[in-house]
Formats: sequence, C-alpha cells, structure tokens
Amino acid sequence: MRNLFAGILAFFGFGAPVHQATPPPPTYLVAQSSVADEKAVFATIESANVVPARARIGGTIIELHVKQGDRVEQGQLIATVGDPKLALQVNSYSAQVQAAQAQLAQAQLDYQRAQRLIAAGAIAKNAYDQARTTYNVAASNVRSLNAQRAVIQQQTVEGQILAPTAGRVITVPVTAGTVLMQGDTVATVAEQDFVLRLEIPEHHARYIHVGDPVRLDGSDMGLDGPRFGTIKLVYPQIDNGRVVADATVAGFSDYFVGERVRVWVSAGRRRAIVVPARFIVTRSGIDYVKLRLATGEAIDVPVQRGEEIHTPERRDGIEILSGLAAGDRLLAP
Repeated sequence: MRNLFAGILAFFGFGAPVHQATPPPPTYLVAQSSVADEKAVFATIESANVVPARARIGGTIIELHVKQGDRVEQGQLIATVGDPKLALQVNSYSAQVQAAQAQLAQAQLDYQRAQRLIAAGAIAKNAYDQARTTYNVAASNVRSLNAQRAVIQQQTVEGQILAPTAGRVITVPVTAGTVLMQGDTVATVAEQDFVLRLEIPEHHARYIHVGDPVRLDGSDMGLDGPRFGTIKLVYPQIDNGRVVADATVAGFSDYFVGERVRVWVSAGRRRAIVVPARFIVTRSGIDYVKLRLATGEAIDVPVQRGEEIHTPERRDGIEILSGLAAGDRLLAP
C-alpha cells in the first residue's frame, strides 16, 4: 500500500527531490609530445654594432665629455678637438676678404663711371669692356675668398666630435690633451640592441637554424624564471671547430658587454611525456602523481622524474621517465 501511494505521488511530481550527479573533477590528459633535446653552451653578450666616434680633423683634444660606461644619445657631444692653425687661417682669409671687398668697391665705381661715359660717347668701347671685366673679376675674387674662409670655419665646427649612435660608451682610448690625426678614434659606442653570441660545437651545427628558440636559466641572470630568445643569424664559417650564431633576447640593456651566460639550444627532437610541475608531489624523497582510474577512483602512483622542460608555452614542465603512459588522466594533488 505504501509503495502504491509513493508511486502515485511520484507520478504527479510530488516525490522526493532528485539529486543531480556531481561532475567529475577536471583532469590532465597525459600524452607524448615532441620536445627539444637541449644542450648547454656558453654565449657572450655582445652589441649588434660597435660604432667608432672618429675625429674629422687633426688637432688636440680640448675637452672630453664621456668615459667608459656612459650612456649617450645620437648626436651628443663627446669631445672637442681644437687646432690653433685653423683660427690663424680664418683670420688670414678674413683679411683677404676685406682687401678683396675694397678692390670690388673701387672696381664698381670705375664700372659705374664707365657706364656713364660710354653713354655720353666720351670713352672707347674697349675701355668700358675693361672696366666691366675688372668689376666681374673683383666680385668673383670676393666670393672665392668667402668660400675658402667658410671651409676653414666648417673645419673648426667639425672639431666637435658627436656620438654616431645611441648606446653605451665601451672604450675611450684618449684623454684631454691628446694629439689626434684626422680619422683617429676618440671613443667606441655599442648600440643598445644587444645580442647573444653563441659558440656551438660543429657536430650540432646541422640542428641550428634561424628562428630556433634558445633558453636562458633565470638563476644565472638573477631572474625568477627562464627567459627565451630566438636565433636570428647563423654565421656560415666554422671557427676552431665551433659554429657562431647570434640570438636576440629582450632585456639586456643593463648587462655588461662581454658577459658570459649559459644558454640552452636545441640539438634535435625526441618524444617524451611532460606534465606540469603542479601535479607532482614529493613525499619521503619519492615523487607521486594522483592518477584517476576508469572507475573514478584516485590513487597515488610513484613516478621517476626527469629533467625540467621549459618552453614559452609551458614554463613548468617536468619530464616523466617512468610511471605514466599516454592516455592516463591526472588529478591535482
């Protein structure tokens, strides 16, 4: 009778509340993936371009405004070179210009007088032509002397040695009072776009290509995690059994040029099982993961941990050498 009454209530929707099934917790699917077989090499931080600041005139350094390690902007004054002979030449040309201008003024008066006389028919045509020619020669002489004086004045301005590019001053091989010849180097400036110059053993050369990623250990650079870069140039010549390549990595503006860092490069590809480090717990020196069985139960499975696998997409990967297979599902501990 009781069952009959319960069935009637259930038919009209007055039965006990129906409990919805609890959804299963999220799991991580274990799968094999292709990872880089990384090898550690040493690289030096180098500037992409080291540009010399050269003297454009010969003379003596009057002022030196930079020292090693200073940051400079393009066009910033680095040093001033002076030559006393230039000032003497400017004074000499100025005096010659004044004399030429006086001759030009006299030739202009003679030419104007000849114009009036030729109009009145008081002088011959050749006298008028001679006065005109004398005036033209005097005017050309003034222009020539002004141009020569401008050349010397420009050489005086070129005594200011400017930074050829923005960056950091690497070397300053001169001091104030040093005598320079035209073209001598006053300072060398390293551009701010630093690169990593790698030296890779030649038997790994066939695995290195432009665009391949490189990895730096954060611990070597005082960082919390790894930093990644890209190979942008592979030099075609093998030097002393090593291949030289340049890689770009952001954030090297505060490091020393020539500083050595350890870099991990790819020496081929292999298949491996990699799981995030958050799924691994260590108890009593043994690593465990929580494996979800097909029945829904979860058990702790010991695994053998391999090396850390860092990529730009997965920065906390751990290779699992044994204990897991592709298709397993892991639960967070």
